[in-house]
Amino acid sequence: MTEEQEAEQADDVDEEVEDAEEVQDESEEEIAEEEASGLQSGDFVEIAYTARTVEEGTLVDTTDADVAEEEGVEQQDREFKPRTIVLGEGHIFGAVEDEIVGSEPGDDGTVTIPAEEAFGEYDPDAVETVSIEKIDEDDRYPGAHVHVDGRHGYIQTVIGGRARVDFNHPLAGEDVEYEYEVLDAVDDREQRAAGLFEMYLDVEPELHIETDEVEEEVMVEPDEDDEDEDAEPEFETQTVEKETLYVESTPQLTMNQQWMFSKQQIAQDVIDKVGVDRVIVQEVIEGMGGMGGMMDMMGGMGGADLEDALEDADVDADEIVEELEGADDEE
Repeated sequence: MTEEQEAEQADDVDEEVEDAEEVQDESEEEIAEEEASGLQSGDFVEIAYTARTVEEGTLVDTTDADVAEEEGVEQQDREFKPRTIVLGEGHIFGAVEDEIVGSEPGDDGTVTIPAEEAFGEYDPDAVETVSIEKIDEDDRYPGAHVHVDGRHGYIQTVIGGRARVDFNHPLAGEDVEYEYEVLDAVDDREQRAAGLFEMYLDVEPELHIETDEVEEEVMVEPDEDDEDEDAEPEFETQTVEKETLYVESTPQLTMNQQWMFSKQQIAQDVIDKVGVDRVIVQEVIEGMGGMGGMMDMMGGMGGADLEDALEDADVDADEIVEELEGADDEE
């Protein structure tokens, strides 16, 4: 074989290798695209779910108001409705997250969570006898939920000056069946922010995003000719645009213990995940326009005209008189 033939053969081999590599790369890209299809970790999704223990069918949690009503669960400050979560952040059981990743809005399913991954196995050593003096007098009865030395438990029995307290989670040792439905992917940033607040605090405040012009101090880069290494850095005021998440402060928010102790971490997480520059919590104080107008109207009337006006406004005149008299008595 001549040198020319050997060179041609080598070129043919190189072309075949390149073709094979291209086919392999295309196959890997197709596989990667297939694997990455559907919802992925980090995506915001809206889900509905109901979780019950496998053995007894005890309700663990639900987003369905009808289910909550049937089970006699008091709503208190919570509204039973679909939740917005972030996949991969541990907002729901890991096994359920694994099922949702790769799925599409509209998909549903049922996942059984073993006890050790749900609320832990039951530990007999976590049942302890403690002095009754460590328990509030109003909670010294079987079944009461108590806090003792920073731990939460419930009383099994009370005998004399001692109580038997179970510090296991009430659902420890129980497998959990989790029925879910993926309702939608959440792209709206305000809805994402509201979902995060609700997830962390069980509070969904009024909020909105605005772009503000803000003045801030910016360090000025020194001139290249400036050889004084010990010179103090110089700053100048510049006007920059910042995306701001405005959150309305409510009593439910300000009195929330989780918010009081972790507001910096929660706000930073919202900033990172929603993509805003800052969070401003505003206190809104409503004026007494309605009552002021009512009192002005009362001041310009007398006798029958006043009674007619109160009747038209659906106000109980006797109630108002009693309140005013009560205020006078207190003074």
